[in-house]
Amino acid sequence: MSDSNSRAVQGPDFDRAEGLLPAIAQDAETGDVLMLAYMNRESYEETLRTGRAVYYSRSRKKLWRKGEESGHVQHVKAIYVDCDLDTILLKVEQVGGAACHKGYRSCFYRQATPEGLAVVGRRVFDPGDVYGK
Repeated sequence: MSDSNSRAVQGPDFDRAEGLLPAIAQDAETGDVLMLAYMNRESYEETLRTGRAVYYSRSRKKLWRKGEESGHVQHVKAIYVDCDLDTILLKVEQVGGAACHKGYRSCFYRQATPEGLAVVGRRVFDPGDVYGK
């Protein structure tokens, strides 16, 4: 069965949510969820054009080319869009072993427990060494 909705052919619906859509980065090989960020039309189009993940930084209010400071870029292997055309899934190859700016492979390195949040991830790099902060 094919989707007759012509918008599906054109891509995500950036007219929703003030032009910013959630974008999930998932390791293409392991299936691990690495991070959640946001994309606008410009970052999505640059990602399509270059094959490297580009997001929109809500705090800096500008494009964020993943790995521009750390070197931990994401090579995009496939892009999926959900049924409502308002969420993007990037299947990526994570260079440098870590997606998280805190030095963990995944930004989801903490697990909720009855006692609070427990760190369950392994730190791959020291953020002070990479970012100088």
